[in-house]
Amino acid sequence: MGRAFLENTFIKVLENGDKVFVPYIMAGDGGVENLTDQLLKLENYGATAIEIGIPFSDPVADGPTIQEAGKRALQSGATLSSIFDHLKLRRREVKIPIIFMTYMNPIFHYSIERFVSDCVEAGVDALIIPDLPMEHYDLIGPQLKEAGVALIQLATLTSPLSRLEAIAKLSEGFLYAVTINGTTGAREGFDTTIEDHLKKLKAISPVPVLAGFGISQPEHVRELSSVCDGVVVGSRVIDLLQKNDNNALLSLIQSAKMTKLEY
Repeated sequence: MGRAFLENTFIKVLENGDKVFVPYIMAGDGGVENLTDQLLKLENYGATAIEIGIPFSDPVADGPTIQEAGKRALQSGATLSSIFDHLKLRRREVKIPIIFMTYMNPIFHYSIERFVSDCVEAGVDALIIPDLPMEHYDLIGPQLKEAGVALIQLATLTSPLSRLEAIAKLSEGFLYAVTINGTTGAREGFDTTIEDHLKKLKAISPVPVLAGFGISQPEHVRELSSVCDGVVVGSRVIDLLQKNDNNALLSLIQSAKMTKLEY
């Protein structure tokens, strides 16, 4: 488990000629008791790893779909403690890496020491913290490094090259390439400059580069994966889970395995 597990899993997928697909779900959307069943479905459909959002009342990076999922989770009684408790009991059933996406406020409220300890005990392999800039890495980064939990950094379209280089050097597990200016949510397409952005990140990043935000269709997955190592998909995955559209969900995840046919 931990950073090494995440990195080795990615290496195996990429060496096989496929691309990485990381679906995002909101913990507690549908009840915390159903979390493992959701994880197993996504694993069985071919997910490389799974990003689990921690419901929070004041998110800064989440678009409407993920915000609504967070509200449903909070209304169902989901808490950070209940999510950790569930994973401590059932994490071994899931054979792929798990990534938490949360904000610093819940971590502070929980206490950093307790949070890091519970991440290890619950089998959390990596963290994404959108409101933790690299200048404040020392708030939790050293504790995570000592615990073997990767801290993934986000690279935005508006950051200058010097900052992107520093972010890429600091990122562990993979570098999260944000593909739009704004919050998460399905989009019809992407700016024509996104390919250059991803190529630039690939050139400077010592870890795999995954594109995320706005990806909603298999053709988006194939298009963006052709210039980086894979994708993270959230809002569309949540929509398809809500609709119980298993065929579309399977097709979306499997599209990352079709990129090798383009070469």
